[in-house]
Amino acid sequence: MRNYKAVLRLLIFFSFIKINAQNFELGKVSVAELREAQHPKDTSAVAAVLFKNGKTSFNYSLKDGFVAITEVTMRIKIYKKEGSDWANFTLPYYVGYENYNDDVVKFSNAATYNLENGSIVKTKLNNEGSFKKNVNEYWNEASITLPNVKEGSVLEFKYVLKTENIVKFPVYYFQDKIPVNSAEYTTNIPLFFTYKPIQIGFIDLKVDSKVANGSFSFDNQYHQTVSLSFNLLKNKYSAENVPALKEESFVDNIRNYQSSLYHELEKTNFPDEKEKNFSKDWDGVAKTIYADKEFGKELEESFYLLDDTRLILKGIDSKEERLAVVFKFVQERMHWNKDNGYFTDKGVKQAYIARTGNVAEINFILISMLKLVGFDANPVLISTKDYGRPVFPNRTGFNYVIAAVNIDGKQILLDATHKYTTQNILPLNVLNWKGRLIKQDGTSQEVELVSTKNSGKNYTLMVKLDKTGGMEGRCRSQLADYEAYNFRDKYAEMETDNYLEKLENNLNGIRIQGYTIDNKKTNLANPVMQTFAFSTNNHSDIIGDKIYINPMLFFTESHNPFVQEKRKMPINFEYPKFERYNISYEIPEGYVIESLPKPLKISTEGEELSFSMNVNSQDNRIQIAVIKEINFAVISGNFYESIKDFYQKMINKQNEKIVLKRI
Repeated sequence: MRNYKAVLRLLIFFSFIKINAQNFELGKVSVAELREAQHPKDTSAVAAVLFKNGKTSFNYSLKDGFVAITEVTMRIKIYKKEGSDWANFTLPYYVGYENYNDDVVKFSNAATYNLENGSIVKTKLNNEGSFKKNVNEYWNEASITLPNVKEGSVLEFKYVLKTENIVKFPVYYFQDKIPVNSAEYTTNIPLFFTYKPIQIGFIDLKVDSKVANGSFSFDNQYHQTVSLSFNLLKNKYSAENVPALKEESFVDNIRNYQSSLYHELEKTNFPDEKEKNFSKDWDGVAKTIYADKEFGKELEESFYLLDDTRLILKGIDSKEERLAVVFKFVQERMHWNKDNGYFTDKGVKQAYIARTGNVAEINFILISMLKLVGFDANPVLISTKDYGRPVFPNRTGFNYVIAAVNIDGKQILLDATHKYTTQNILPLNVLNWKGRLIKQDGTSQEVELVSTKNSGKNYTLMVKLDKTGGMEGRCRSQLADYEAYNFRDKYAEMETDNYLEKLENNLNGIRIQGYTIDNKKTNLANPVMQTFAFSTNNHSDIIGDKIYINPMLFFTESHNPFVQEKRKMPINFEYPKFERYNISYEIPEGYVIESLPKPLKISTEGEELSFSMNVNSQDNRIQIAVIKEINFAVISGNFYESIKDFYQKMINKQNEKIVLKRI
């Protein structure tokens, strides 16, 4: 981007015009804004963004080339004490470049306004309220903490972010966790750059585009000031009355649905120069990543594995068993240092010797060992749930890597960093949309990360009731696939006494005795099996001569997790699952069955969810059979109302009573 001659040629082609100033000005806080006691459209809001105005434009210098400058001004109203956290604002900026100077962030015009005795009092930010912190080798953070903030305050500030990396603009957010009354973002892009704008979220943005004129001046190599005029594309994006982004049940990462705007550089087209394409397809990304010495070269390292590989596979011939042995060996030998990423840090050989490494080092060791014994194994790039989703082909959209093995046309996904993963059972944070398998030849392919196979919970209970409403019985449970992984990940390292105390509380205060568990830390491909005896006085009600019992006892659901009136975000259940309950009651002598819940079978229209309850009785026994199925990991928000209604019907049925009457 430092092509001086190309910039000078632009003088022939383009003309100059002044860029209009922003509509909102800092320092113009009104008494009405300070007196406003609650948000007019969301009375629960603890604060609100009164306006947020942003602008990205370009500058040029002979030394640094083109620089993208993003300026943002904000005014925030604090309604409640809990909203005071909005006095703290943090902006991350990149410092890990090889070919560019670090990004630069500067705050200014930061102040708090309060109404005191009918007059507006302004408190400026001093040096003690401004901070910069190193996060890691790639990122720093700039922060401010505004002073004298209380209920009723209005906050203002401006920040400028300068970057020489013009391949993509900083993400601009139109939505936040509090209401945004007005948000506007303007991009002033010289026409020798072409960017692709990508909108995320469910807020409709108003867009106004026009070709205008722009200019800037710079010193040439002779220290002479050169004025450059050019045509530019001016796009103004705006939104008003943007509702707060609120947490909801079954959301993978709420930031994936936050209304925002991304920009990726597609191409440059300077006069008298060949058009240069920056927008890559996935194969181009794969080639770039593989060419990095901390990726492709590290995957080629394998001689250090030869001796151990021969030793652990001695006498083992079948493909399936060899795969299982290699995976278990790497999983047990290596210890994850909790660092993500798809590039190595200290290198695979050193990590192997130290038995500790980051995600890339551990799974590269696994891939290399599998290749040594003849498997078709390749890395799969992933963006974890907390990292977001790649919105276009680029190498910075990923932060994790796993292994994929192809055996007779069947793909198996493996991650050796976690101690309780198995074949095609990955850490839950990795089940994020799709991954990208990349090969040494530069080709790549999309990989579905989310399982389509149901993971199951099976419960069998034998329950005996007494005349006082007390119960005793035995429970046997079986957890398979992701349900087994989820259990092991949470509880395998927990002391048994601590786990049982937690389990008793979760099951509404039952008392547990004779607890046993199989496959807790071993035989990870097999289900986790638990058995225990229990007793309780908390799961029945006696009114007069009748005993009332919830048919599903301590497994009864009582609250619908879907409380919003409407929803646009997808419903993410993480993986398909089913739950099966078989419960047998022995009623006490001297009692008869007065009424039982009627059988029910319901499902959503597309069979995304289904529920059935069958109730039978014979002599002094009652048999309850319940099956609940969630057949898709992710369901569109378009089906929200039917899913909410389904859950309510299911909960209502679970809370219908078995009624016993004394005779």
